[in-house]
Amino acid sequence: MTLLDRLFGFGSDPHAATRPLWHAAVVAARDPHWYSDLGVADTVPGRFDMVTIVLALVLLRLEDEPDSAAESVRLTEMFVEDMDAQLRQSGVGDLMVGKHVGKLMATLGGRLGSLRDALPNPEEAPLREAVERNVTLEKPELAGALARQLKTAAQRLAEQPVEELRRGRLPQLAR
Repeated sequence: MTLLDRLFGFGSDPHAATRPLWHAAVVAARDPHWYSDLGVADTVPGRFDMVTIVLALVLLRLEDEPDSAAESVRLTEMFVEDMDAQLRQSGVGDLMVGKHVGKLMATLGGRLGSLRDALPNPEEAPLREAVERNVTLEKPELAGALARQLKTAAQRLAEQPVEELRRGRLPQLAR
């Protein structure tokens, strides 16, 4: 790659191999079932919550693969790029974008930690409490149903061969 290619963004896409998985995670987070049947608020905060929750589930799945650290980093970079673009599109000024992205990254990290702690627990309460803390719900009474579905989604991801994930083939997570 020449200096001009690097300066002007020409050349290969460093995220090309991971892009199908990123797109699949976003599509899974937008599944209407999360919103219509499991009580997630169909708002910008609710959709952001589901993108971070689904991405966290995928990242946790990749943690189980010894050679997937670089892929996890690329997925996280794609999250940052997407959030940066969304913030700029919504009118957030250049000086504030970094601060907002930092908060969004902290949110993703918090959700990763919450799910990492709650998913292995055989009791529903820890995951339900994590859902209540981390997801904007229109119907809080459905937090338990959402927690059970997230547990099922994590199990389905665990059963999915990592090569299929890398191709952007996620199992059905929302139903």
